[in-house]
Amino acid sequence: MATDTLKSKPGAQGGAVGGLRRLLLDNGALTALIVLVIAMSALSGDFLTADNLLNVGVQAAVTAILAFGVTFVIVSAGIDLSVGSVAALSATVLAWSATEAGIPVALAVVLAVATGIACGLVNGFLVSYGKLPPFIATLAMLSVARGLSLVISQGSPIAFPDSVSHLGDTLGGWLPVPVLVMIVMGLLTAFVLGRTYIGRSMYAIGGNEEAARLSGLRVKKQKLAIYAFSGLFAAAAGIVLASRLASAQPQAAQGYELDAIAAVVIGGASLAGGTGKASGTLIGALILAVLRNGLNLLSVSAFWQQVVIGVVIALAVLFDTVRRKAGATAPAAGASGGGNKGKQALTYVIAAVVAVAVVGATSLLHNGSSGAAKPKIGLSLSTLNNPFFVQIRDGAEEEAKKLGVDLTVTDAQNDASQQANQLQNFTSGSLSAVVVNPVDSDAAGPSVRGANKAGIPVIAVDRGVNKADTSALVASDNVEGGALGAKALAEKLGGKGTIVILQGQAGTSASRERGAGFAEGLKDYPGIKVVAKQPADFDRTKGLDVMTNLLQAHPDIDGVFAENDEMALGAIKALGSKAGRSVQVVGFDGTPDGLKAVQAGTLYASVAQQPSELGRIAVRNALRAAEDEKVEKMVKVPVKVVTKENVAGFEG
Repeated sequence: MATDTLKSKPGAQGGAVGGLRRLLLDNGALTALIVLVIAMSALSGDFLTADNLLNVGVQAAVTAILAFGVTFVIVSAGIDLSVGSVAALSATVLAWSATEAGIPVALAVVLAVATGIACGLVNGFLVSYGKLPPFIATLAMLSVARGLSLVISQGSPIAFPDSVSHLGDTLGGWLPVPVLVMIVMGLLTAFVLGRTYIGRSMYAIGGNEEAARLSGLRVKKQKLAIYAFSGLFAAAAGIVLASRLASAQPQAAQGYELDAIAAVVIGGASLAGGTGKASGTLIGALILAVLRNGLNLLSVSAFWQQVVIGVVIALAVLFDTVRRKAGATAPAAGASGGGNKGKQALTYVIAAVVAVAVVGATSLLHNGSSGAAKPKIGLSLSTLNNPFFVQIRDGAEEEAKKLGVDLTVTDAQNDASQQANQLQNFTSGSLSAVVVNPVDSDAAGPSVRGANKAGIPVIAVDRGVNKADTSALVASDNVEGGALGAKALAEKLGGKGTIVILQGQAGTSASRERGAGFAEGLKDYPGIKVVAKQPADFDRTKGLDVMTNLLQAHPDIDGVFAENDEMALGAIKALGSKAGRSVQVVGFDGTPDGLKAVQAGTLYASVAQQPSELGRIAVRNALRAAEDEKVEKMVKVPVKVVTKENVAGFEG
């Protein structure tokens, strides 16, 4: 009895502290989410609003649905790298079936779901019967599914059927449908893991596959089902994502497989298998969404956002290791469950009260400190991995500083869905106006319509936005620029010769428009023959590789048209001494490196768009629109073919 008394004293002394410590250790992801919400509320007065919290839910939805499917795989000690590509393929199949093929929408949805399941079954077959490591099998499917998506769509977005696009809308004007789908899929995941035979099998296989097999489990067939579940959830995520964008984007959901895996791991699952639950995965997805949303609202650099998210993922795994070493486990069998549950419930209540109190205090602080402030404008660029768009940013920042405007710049990384999230964050923030350089004109439409409803003026730069109201479009004409590029190259070649075309990233409006303009301009020169055209994704390294490959099949070409300067510079590197002599190269954008190549004579010409001027004019017009001043609906910045003869006097 004395011994029992001695044992109980530490617990009595620890009391609430010990309970709180156990709560923190046993619920690390939930604790991290609460801390993040409190921190973001303290740092930004725009974070803790009903609209913004719903935005966070919508932005977490696709990642969470993908992650629920990946949870099945990780619990069974596998990995699935293909879910992002399978999501894009399923959405593309639905859109193509319902529009191009004329199949009834209900049947098209079934085909899309069947596509996801089929991809999962192939993964499962390769892993179970083909004995391929899950990493390799799903990596192969990542490439195959993405390629099929591009083949079916021909590299262009396909409009989504209106009846399915309602999945991206709201119920009652406030409750987002993607959030409801996420909740339903989460409940289904929890049910499968906790209440079904296959769920118990997943834990058994992940804990010890050989022991599971010796216990009578048909491990190979179970793995088929596990990967099929992952494919099913990927298809659902793809449909929800495409509904938000009102179009199936063949390049959508790139990198989402990594976000899904990160959400599962942050939620407490082990990559070694045997542990993981639906609630943890949901919390992991919410943590990623809160981070991105909060960092956008705080105007944190797009580059630093990636650093912060990477650090958070590493810390989450590190915390899980510390937790396991500290022995944070469920109460032992036979312990007094009622008392423990009561204490745990009380601790949850105390933690919730503290969180609400802190959040409430910070909200009051922000409300009390509101006063005269500089106008705030958000600028969402399609990418900052391209000198052209970096120049747009630089021009915009220069003009914002001159006008006394607080400018927030985000980088969509050529991902239409990520840009949709960023635009939603801008809409929920206290911004005076938004400037958007769309990844895709159709995909940006729904998010810009959201800004329209919120009464926030939107200025489009470089590319327009379809099916939405923009106060102004500040742009050069990509189609006209393509036609001018064709004329310049054809005249340099004397109207005769063979050429190749390096295309931009498939599915982007810039690539489509520049390519269409070039093709139209080339019609006036029947002596020019296009012998090959291949995408190089607006990237210099890919331009080098693709051009090197094309030269093997077409060593005697006379000219190259690249849809941006970066690819043109890669092509020049591949051509070597031929560039500017026997082979003429024309680029697009008028970037500093491109103009240097024009001056050196290796690049014959660049169709220059004056990107810095685009950025300056866009910010100027955004401020005018925010102050209800008259703004021209279309502001044209002239394109200009820059050659060695006129490059000295050109200013981008």
